[in-house]
Amino acid sequence: MSELVLSSVDQGVLTLTFNRPDRLNAWTDALGREYFDHLEQAEKDQAVRAIVVTGAGKGFCSGADFQTLSALRTGDYHETPDPRPVTYPTTIRKPIIAAVNGACAGLGMVHALVCDLVFTAADAKWTTAFPRRGLVAEYGLSWVLPRLAGQQRAMDLLLSGRVFSGAEAHELGLVNRVLTGDEVLAAAREYAGELAVHSSPASMAIIKRQVWNDWNVTLQAAEQEAVREMLASFGRPDFAEGVASFLEHRPPGFPPLS
Repeated sequence: MSELVLSSVDQGVLTLTFNRPDRLNAWTDALGREYFDHLEQAEKDQAVRAIVVTGAGKGFCSGADFQTLSALRTGDYHETPDPRPVTYPTTIRKPIIAAVNGACAGLGMVHALVCDLVFTAADAKWTTAFPRRGLVAEYGLSWVLPRLAGQQRAMDLLLSGRVFSGAEAHELGLVNRVLTGDEVLAAAREYAGELAVHSSPASMAIIKRQVWNDWNVTLQAAEQEAVREMLASFGRPDFAEGVASFLEHRPPGFPPLS
């Protein structure tokens, strides 16, 4: 792979870093393919139990690269799109935490919010940006934002394209934690490390699927599916180990995802 996305693993936590700092990690098809390739590999890697995504330098991702937008405007864009959708991270069975260290705009904001949890720097600059570029709510953001922030707040962010801070993103319910810029990545890694040690990989995979999928079903259907999953969990080694480790006052030794 090239160096558009840096990768490192430490104690079960994979850190992926968008690596175009001179462009505030602006999104290109090449960067996206590499990012998704890393996620695909992480899905299969039993050593990886949780994933942190961040950006090199001063930005998380400033949105689509303007060279791409210019080529689209003039009809000179001929790249073959990746068949994996922008929402691909929601299908990865392992928890993904976005560590938003700086600019998080447009497509970058979409990629932050399709992660399972989001930590942000208080002074990070967030924006949907779309209406100020003559674009629309892209890649499912019209679905995600109202569910996180409510319809009126989502309308504000989508219609105005205004810039708001990471601190306001937290107030709006878009992120889990707001920290100083130099604390974000360390906090996300620490949280991911807790998941890697104390949470069953099988349980996290099923819970992640439940949460993302249950937005589309009725309460009754979600409850019925949860009962089926609960009964199945009783027969897994994770359940036996979870109970035993609690009774024996020790950290659990959960098996990796098969």
